[in-house]
Amino acid sequence: MTIEVGKKVPAFTAESTGGPVSLAALRGSIVVLYFYPKDNTPGCTTEGQDFAAAHAGFRKAGAVVYGVSRDTLKSHAGFKDKLGFPFELISDPDEALCDSFGVMKLKNMYGKQVRGIERSTFVIGADGKLARQWRGVRVPQHVDEVLAFVQTLS
Repeated sequence: MTIEVGKKVPAFTAESTGGPVSLAALRGSIVVLYFYPKDNTPGCTTEGQDFAAAHAGFRKAGAVVYGVSRDTLKSHAGFKDKLGFPFELISDPDEALCDSFGVMKLKNMYGKQVRGIERSTFVIGADGKLARQWRGVRVPQHVDEVLAFVQTLS
C-alpha cells in the first residue's frame, strides 16, 4: 500500500532519538518526514544541515521535522549530536515506516544492486492527511522548497 496525497496517513509509532514518536500524538501539527539513506554520509549530512538551518522557519510555520533512516538509535544519536540537529531522528531498522511510505528501492552502488532508501520527503497536514510528497530528492534547494510549501499550510 502506498500513501497517497489527500489520504489519511496510517497511524505509526517509531523510536527516535527523543523517545517514541506517534503520528496520533502529533495530530494538529504539520509533520515533515524526510527519509534518507545513511547517517554520516555526504548527501545525508548536507540534507540534515539544510533542515537544521531552516528549522526555525518550520517551527514558525507550526511544523515538526523528523529525519528517518534504517540506522540504529545509537548511530542516530551520534549523528545528531555531532551536527547539532535541533530535530529528532527516527530509527526504522525493520523498515516498517520505510515500507509504509514506499521508499525502499533497488539502487546501483558500485555496479551492484542494493536495496536502500530512496531520498524522499513527506508533509503530513495537521489533519493527518498527506499534503505533499517528494521522491528521488536531489539535496540542493530541496529544503527551501519543502519550507515554502509548509508555509502555505500554516
